[in-house]
Amino acid sequence: MKPNMGTFDKVIRILVAIAVIVLYLTHQISGTTAIVLLIVAGIFILTSVIGFCPLYWPFHISTVKKEK
Repeated sequence: MKPNMGTFDKVIRILVAIAVIVLYLTHQISGTTAIVLLIVAGIFILTSVIGFCPLYWPFHISTVKKEK
């Protein structure tokens, strides 16, 4: 698995995940919506940590800065 996520992409995903967690903890979201969003938030955090997004791979998308 070659990393295909750049720093900006990772930061955005982590911020979205944190926002979802805060919304859940403050009871702004609940039920099925909360469960789905928490799963997505977990996936965002996992992909940010490993630096690889499986959905980018089949489309050959990479947000990693190219070396000069």
